[in-house]
Amino acid sequence: MNQDEIKAKLIERFGEAAVTDTVLFRDQLTVTVPQDAILDICRFLKTDPDLSFDFLSFVAGMDRHPESPRFEVVYQLNSLKYHHRFRVKARLTEESTEGPCIESVVPIWATADWHERETAEMYGITFLNHPDPRKLLLPDNWNVHPLRKDFPLQGTEEDTPDLPA
Repeated sequence: MNQDEIKAKLIERFGEAAVTDTVLFRDQLTVTVPQDAILDICRFLKTDPDLSFDFLSFVAGMDRHPESPRFEVVYQLNSLKYHHRFRVKARLTEESTEGPCIESVVPIWATADWHERETAEMYGITFLNHPDPRKLLLPDNWNVHPLRKDFPLQGTEEDTPDLPA
């Protein structure tokens, strides 16, 4: 099944509003979907017998500052059965009190666990209903997000260790 057929299958199942944007780059299609539909769309991509995207190779965040919406989450999917790849992304609004947030896809692909934790830590994106939202890389007391575009190049007082005199 080619990329356009996968997109058509998504639109057939969820309607025209399910795909808000598409980009074709190096023979791989990226579809943008509404953030509130990510669980349903991902579950469909995994369980539909014609698609069978049974492997999530990565979840990554993107800061598009100064554009709005500012943040995106990108999911790279692979079908081991059919040997095809597909990329899905969702743009995140920051209207909630938690800041940018999206549902966790860990219930669909367990491998999303650490990818989502790292993305949450580095960009400040909350993955709702994540089973283990602890930090992976930064100390627990740091409240900074170093991969955001507005993070100071010199760091902050919070993330600068006290050095002996």
